[in-house]
Amino acid sequence: MLKKTPKDSHTVMNELVLPNDTNMLHNLMGGRLLHWMDIAAAISAQKHCNTLAVTVSVDSVSFKHSIKLGDVVTIEARVSRAFTTSVEVRMDVYAENIPSGTRVKSNEAYYTFVALDKEGNKLAVPELVPETPAEQALFDSALRRRQLRLILDGKLKPHDATELKALFMDKE
Repeated sequence: MLKKTPKDSHTVMNELVLPNDTNMLHNLMGGRLLHWMDIAAAISAQKHCNTLAVTVSVDSVSFKHSIKLGDVVTIEARVSRAFTTSVEVRMDVYAENIPSGTRVKSNEAYYTFVALDKEGNKLAVPELVPETPAEQALFDSALRRRQLRLILDGKLKPHDATELKALFMDKE
């Protein structure tokens, strides 16, 4: 099967925060940002899989910096690891105030997608080959994130989560 790198799925999406996107404090509504992130992540996943990919999991998302009316939101997404029929997509979200020239990181998140054919059956996905140390670190830690997602979903028993257990075991 074809192998791909994270840059093959790299996606950059920009959105301008308009009045309809904000709450009463003129901050971007969290739900709107999650919607935009889902779109960017889906595009990234589909670029990697070369087929339809649907969201199956959204990791916890913390909003570290508010995004204001008039800011430009930039979402950078790329596949961080491919499993048998699913991919994990890492996103970094930035808010830019063009008049002031400031740009801050608002948040980061991981979404998981499964590849499907037109009938809704799962498909195998291409292997991901990290090229940089940073990509390798995200790739390596993806298995721990996956095991945590599976435990929280009731699909994996905690004692079977070998990667997670290794974090807490003495390495004597």
